[in-house]
Amino acid sequence: MDIHAALAYLDGRANYAKSGRIDAPSLDRIETLCAAMGDPQHAAPVIHVTGTNGKGSTVQMIAGLLQAQGLTVGTYTSPHLERINERITRNGEEISDDDLAEQIAAIADLEVVLGIEPSYFEIVTAAAFRWFADVAVDALVVEVGLLGRWDATNVVDATVAVVTNIGLDHTEFAGPTLEHIAREKAGIIKPRSAAIIGETRPELVEIFREAGGATTLVRGDDFDVIANSLAVSGRLVDLRTPTTIYPDVFVPLNGWHQGQNAAVALAAAETFFAAPIADDVVTEGFAEVRVPGRFEILGRQPLVVIDAAHNPAGADVAAQVFFDDFQPEGRRLLVVGTLRAPEDMLAALRADEFDIVFAATAPSPRGILAADVAAAARALGCDNVVSFDTVEDACRRAVDYADGDDAILATGSLYTAGAARPVLQSLTT
Repeated sequence: MDIHAALAYLDGRANYAKSGRIDAPSLDRIETLCAAMGDPQHAAPVIHVTGTNGKGSTVQMIAGLLQAQGLTVGTYTSPHLERINERITRNGEEISDDDLAEQIAAIADLEVVLGIEPSYFEIVTAAAFRWFADVAVDALVVEVGLLGRWDATNVVDATVAVVTNIGLDHTEFAGPTLEHIAREKAGIIKPRSAAIIGETRPELVEIFREAGGATTLVRGDDFDVIANSLAVSGRLVDLRTPTTIYPDVFVPLNGWHQGQNAAVALAAAETFFAAPIADDVVTEGFAEVRVPGRFEILGRQPLVVIDAAHNPAGADVAAQVFFDDFQPEGRRLLVVGTLRAPEDMLAALRADEFDIVFAATAPSPRGILAADVAAAARALGCDNVVSFDTVEDACRRAVDYADGDDAILATGSLYTAGAARPVLQSLTT
């Protein structure tokens, strides 16, 4: 099986991430697969990360800190921005096409032998664990795909279980309240886990305290950001952990929220090592962090930014960073495509504060039609709205329209950011 056959096989197992199909919650298939492979998910200690927003950035920060300490780190994230290989990395290097195809072929063979039909996400998760065992990593940093309790990644037994925050998202699986969502995310906390909780609302924190972890550390009580200021190409933060204050840490990611993610990541890494981390290791670990698609700047004249905000909470943060941190002086252009109610997303993005909205259909079977996104923008009070069948066409038109002082934000879903990234890079370099 080559990479093309492997990807075709995966497409034939499309799950919710591609089609919106909802399976009954169960870990049976992934547990069966992993058991048949000798449970590779237990080959190295795991830091397991969930939360409504900030998971991807926090995972990359934790991995950077572990690597700076000298460990070989396997990282598993989802979904991908442009190519599936992004999901599975060793010390930041993506799995090769040949290795990915080999791992997926092994899962395909097991599917026949075991008589099961795993989902897209279960196959990729099992392939990742198998590869990490093959290449012998010292630690795994694993991002939850959906909620936590029934996520395929939850076959791990986390040494450190991390919750970034809680918001109303994926309510088709859990809800309708934040408490329901918190209980599902608390499912990654195992009896031997040290729980690192970035959420601060007392009623939600109590749910995580009751989850049965070995210890629980909470942002605001046990660790925190004690200073968080805008810096060139990132944030300059002072971080407090249970053992140490780390001053003047540069985080090369845009947005005040990245300071909170950094506090969570540092607390998780320090807990993993059960010791303070040297200042030079902290500096190196954060300095190397790169998270494509998370308020990523692709051009300066005009300012061109993509962000993978996929829910109203994330969209609100993207708007705050765009308007308040960058304060664009020229016209403000919004390229937007989304998979959820456009009214909520556009309101959170402050679409009525943009000079023109380029509505597009996000490249997913669940993408809201551009005409419906445009109609929602007009209903919100946007005066200048145009629609395009594809994100790529919307991006090309926005760049053609923009002058050097203008600013373009392309956002609304990870699918939108993924489609926008290559075309905007080609037009702005």
